[in-house]
Amino acid sequence: MAASTSTFAKRAFEFYKGLVAPRVPRGVVVMNPYTDARVRRQVRLFLDKYFDDNRPRTLVLGINPGRFGAGITGVTFTDPIALADRCGIANDLQRVPELSSVFVYKVIERFGGPRKFYRRFFLTAACPLGFVRNGVNLNYYDDRALARAVTPFMVETIRRQIAIGGRTDRAIVLGIGANFKFLTELNAKHSFFRELVPLEHPRWIMQYRRRELERYLDKYEEALT
Repeated sequence: MAASTSTFAKRAFEFYKGLVAPRVPRGVVVMNPYTDARVRRQVRLFLDKYFDDNRPRTLVLGINPGRFGAGITGVTFTDPIALADRCGIANDLQRVPELSSVFVYKVIERFGGPRKFYRRFFLTAACPLGFVRNGVNLNYYDDRALARAVTPFMVETIRRQIAIGGRTDRAIVLGIGANFKFLTELNAKHSFFRELVPLEHPRWIMQYRRRELERYLDKYEEALT
């Protein structure tokens, strides 16, 4: 693709379209929504709407997609409701809310809405494809064999997202426990980013600290601005 016609949106779309599921241990299923033409269309519309430029973005690294968010929409931390109502991308997916998405879009609204937020940030994940075992979401770090199996995939996809236009001065990590620990070790080895900034994961906040929602929204706002 010629440099003159390349944009963050086009590079990101090619990244998603080119994702190939890594080999994983027996019993683990990899979710790759980008093999679905309908999902690719939604993702392309989203990217073209918010990333049709060459501005560098700070990467915001979650864990890996879940079944009711990016696992079906293809847009990180964005459930079908947020994709339609907040981002303006119509879809015919079942309107089921996903806790992480609900929190993230509260953060985005505080930031001034999707247009302002996505000019500065790219929501993604330590592992951009999700996992299911026995019909339940599985984090990459929940199984040592899975973590070992997907580490090369994670290293390669982080490098590719930096090449898309991800900034290397700092990245935001969502998940102050295992996700931050794993990415800190990976970053020490590969020097992706100068600084990693950890924040509590949106799902954890919504499940266990919802009464303190405003405090965590304040914390996110401070870290992002």
